[in-house]
Amino acid sequence: MENQILIEARELSRRYGATMAVSGLNLTLRKGEILGLLGPNGAGKSTTMKMLAGCLAPSGGTVKINGIDLAQAARAAKSSLGYLPEQPPLYPELTVDEYLRFCAGLHGIPGNQREAAVTRSKQACGLTEVAERLIHNLSKGYQQRVGLAQAIIHRPPVIILDEPTVGLDPIQIREIRSLIKQLGESHSVILSSHILPEIQAVCSRVMIINKGRSVYSESIENTAQHRVESVIAGLRKPPAIAVLKGLPGVNRAEALDGSLFRLAVDAGTDPREALAEAAAKNGWGLFELRSQAKTLEEVFVELTSGDITVHETQKEAA
Repeated sequence: MENQILIEARELSRRYGATMAVSGLNLTLRKGEILGLLGPNGAGKSTTMKMLAGCLAPSGGTVKINGIDLAQAARAAKSSLGYLPEQPPLYPELTVDEYLRFCAGLHGIPGNQREAAVTRSKQACGLTEVAERLIHNLSKGYQQRVGLAQAIIHRPPVIILDEPTVGLDPIQIREIRSLIKQLGESHSVILSSHILPEIQAVCSRVMIINKGRSVYSESIENTAQHRVESVIAGLRKPPAIAVLKGLPGVNRAEALDGSLFRLAVDAGTDPREALAEAAAKNGWGLFELRSQAKTLEEVFVELTSGDITVHETQKEAA
């Protein structure tokens, strides 16, 4: 079912003594999404992931996995989850096959179906050629693949990945990112990271967390569109600067040369339609009109530097 909600967290909070690690966080994951949880170190990402995975009890709020309340029916809710923590839960003295058979049993896969499940997860994660090797002897990149394989062995609709590329070299990072994108074709994924290129390369939507609060939530595709910073207008017969500054949503106007102008805009506004209408009505000779938007990096720095307020998209309309 399209637009099906697979994870729904409401007013999620976690306190450690006097420290509020996560505060009033709302999060929604829909079928087919790869959601990137982005934030600086110490922002509360790992605490959030542990609460969503049922490994850490929240101090307040609720989590539903595939419609099942995690607090009221933990076993049933967790059956829809695959979880890879920052440190993969591996037994290095086992071979890949031995470990995955063990994980299949933990997930309650019937004995007559376990070999097929192990084979399927190995193929999905590129582990077939190392199936008989000890996990201890694998590279860190392959150990991360084994961690991913255990997370998907029971075919969960949701996969939670906490910093899945930390400590890997550039080639391994590229391989794991490619693998996550492939997994995203058949699973919904929540991926936490503090690395901007990782979120941009893999995710369809981004949520920025700072100081335990959600401060931004938007699709990768729409992020730039929702962060229009200024508008460049080309006018053959331009009016006075004061006229341009008086357009709705414009807070500053400046001439770049004889016919090009930059209009700085108020947050959340886009004056291009009003400008086009005014140009047509008054014969300004509009020949160019384009927006200049903030990059995800600029949005991230803006929202995680200094004192901030919760962004309005943190409400996460379901």
